[in-house]
Amino acid sequence: MSEEGFDVANDFVRVGVKSGGCSGLSYELKFDHQSGENDKLFEDNPVKIAVDKKSFLYLVGTTLEYSGGLNGKGFVFNNPNANRTCGCGESFSL
Repeated sequence: MSEEGFDVANDFVRVGVKSGGCSGLSYELKFDHQSGENDKLFEDNPVKIAVDKKSFLYLVGTTLEYSGGLNGKGFVFNNPNANRTCGCGESFSL
């Protein structure tokens, strides 16, 4: 976060869902410093996370893990609500 000009103590990671991707919906992950009145805020290991209410409905129960294995580095969404995911794991459908 600091490399991109965000303050780790005050800013947060925004996790969301948007239309698109080969399965219909895709995950969105970015840094942000402004929360909206429709955001749900969480904190874990002291990372602050914001999710807008619409995305929250698609993400209930989802875990976000970082994988640094042989198949490549990156975040992996484990979404129990997804009925189908694409091969790259970046999009899903319900």
